[in-house]
Amino acid sequence: MRLLLHWILSAIALLVVSHLVPGFHVAGLVPALIAALVIGLLNATIGLFLKILTFPLTILTLGIFLLVINGAMILVASSLVPGFHVRGLVPAFWGAVVLALLGMVIKAVTKKD
Repeated sequence: MRLLLHWILSAIALLVVSHLVPGFHVAGLVPALIAALVIGLLNATIGLFLKILTFPLTILTLGIFLLVINGAMILVASSLVPGFHVRGLVPAFWGAVVLALLGMVIKAVTKKD
């Protein structure tokens, strides 16, 4: 049940980001749900591999490079999901920043007591 709630809240976070970040567009709730699922799968597979591969760079940048990797995963997801479009790496980066902040709020809401 918590996984379903996290998925829905992540989709809502994508909708919020689309209103805050120029160049970041989500056409509605269904594309947001699909995009949240695809971003999660990409981060769990390709993103994990990239994070391991670029660990020294992540240490050098004090973790900021993780946002670049998350932005790249958002760009890949935008090319796969119809109704979800990101116009370049800069909006993807800022979208990753806002999603990271909203993700902290989501984790606080869905954490186990």
